[in-house]
Amino acid sequence: MTHTHAETGHTPTGTSRRTLIAAAGGLLTLAAAPGTAHAATTSRAAGPNRAAGTGASRASLITQGTTLVHADLHNHTLMSDGDGDPALAFASMREAGLDVAALTDHSTLFSIEGLSRSEWDRTGQLADAADDPGQYTAIRGFEWSHPLLGHVNVWFTGNYTDLLQSSSMSRLYDWIGSSGGVAGFNHPGREVGRFDNFRYVAGVREPMIGLEMFNRGDDYLFDGWGSGQTSPLVACLNAGWRPGLTGVSDEHGTNWGFPEGKGRTGLWVTQNTRQEVLAAMRARRFFATRVSGLRLDATANGVRMGGVLPVGRADVTFSVDLDRGPDWVGRPLRIQVLRPGSDAPVVPEVVDIEAGRGVVQFTVPLDIADGHWVVLRISDPTQPNASPGPANHPCNDWGVAYTSPWFLQP
Repeated sequence: MTHTHAETGHTPTGTSRRTLIAAAGGLLTLAAAPGTAHAATTSRAAGPNRAAGTGASRASLITQGTTLVHADLHNHTLMSDGDGDPALAFASMREAGLDVAALTDHSTLFSIEGLSRSEWDRTGQLADAADDPGQYTAIRGFEWSHPLLGHVNVWFTGNYTDLLQSSSMSRLYDWIGSSGGVAGFNHPGREVGRFDNFRYVAGVREPMIGLEMFNRGDDYLFDGWGSGQTSPLVACLNAGWRPGLTGVSDEHGTNWGFPEGKGRTGLWVTQNTRQEVLAAMRARRFFATRVSGLRLDATANGVRMGGVLPVGRADVTFSVDLDRGPDWVGRPLRIQVLRPGSDAPVVPEVVDIEAGRGVVQFTVPLDIADGHWVVLRISDPTQPNASPGPANHPCNDWGVAYTSPWFLQP
C-alpha cells in the first residue's frame, strides 16, 4: 500500500491489496463549461438564517466534459398533501442554491385527493415559467402512490397516471415504458410491499433510473432492517434493476430547499438544460447526498459511476474526487466499497480519506461470481447511522453520499 499524502499524518486502514494515491487538489482543475451553471462553485444550503455558503467547485478532478449541478427531484405542494403554495416552490429552491428542481405532487392518495388535470397543467406552467436554460432547470413530475406497494416518481412525461389507470406495479411499468419519461423508486422499504419485492421487469430497466438513498435526511440503506427486511439497496440491485442512487428532500412544508441536511442529487451535465439533465439521468451520471455543496465523482477502471464495467474477474482501480469547499478540507471520512450480499451489502474494503485532498485511488479485486454490482458509500465515522443494519456492520455510521452503481458485465 502506498499513500502520497504522508504529510497529513492520516494512516488508512484496510487489506494489504489496497493502494492509495492522492493527487494534489489543484493539479487537475477544470473550468466549468460556459452557460452550464450560474457560478463556478456550488452553493451550500442555508441554516436558520437562510444565508447560503460556498461549496465545492463544479469541475471534476477526474473527468472532463461535464459540470456539477445539484438537484432536488422530489417535492410537494398544496396540490396534493403539501402545505405550500406551488407558485413559490421553484423560486425557493433556486434561492437555496439548487440548480435543478422538480415538483412531484402525488397523482393519487387514498386519503388525500391527488393531482387534477388542471393542477397537472399548472405544474407544467410553473415549471416553464421558472426554467432558465443554462442557469436553472425546472421540471414537472408526479408521484404515483400506492399505500402498500410503494411510491414512484416519474419525470419528463406529457401526462400522468394514477391508481385508477395504473393500479398495480405491472400496469405502472407498462405506462412508464410507453411514456418516454424516466422514473425512480421512492423511500424504498417504507411501504410493506416494496414494489412487489422489487420484482424485476426487464422491459423497463432503462427508464427506472433512480433509487432514493436519502429522503428527508434519512439513510435508506437499512430501512426496515429492525423489522426483518433486507437492505432495500441489496434487494433492488440483486433483483436485476440498474438504477442510479438519488437524494431528495421530499418536502411537504413551505421550506423548499432549506435548511442544510436534506437529501440532494449531484448531477454531472454537459449543460444545465432539461435535455441534458434528462441525458444525465438516463446515464445514471449522478450521486446521492444529504450534504449541500458536495462534489463527488468516481470512476472504476476509467468507467464513470452508473456505467457498465466490462469485468468478470479483475483487480479494479477506483478513482474518487470528493470535496465540499474550504470548510471541509482535511475532514476525516471513509469510502466503503459495497458489494452484493443476501440481506445486507458486503463491504470488502474500507478506505480512510480526508475531504478536499485531491483524487484518491485504490484497487479492489472484483469477481462477478460474487455479484454483478458495486457501489461506493461515503461516510462520517464519528457519527452513527440512525437506521443501522447488522451488528458491527461497517455502514452503521453516518452516510454522507453514495455513488451510483457500476454494473459488472464481461
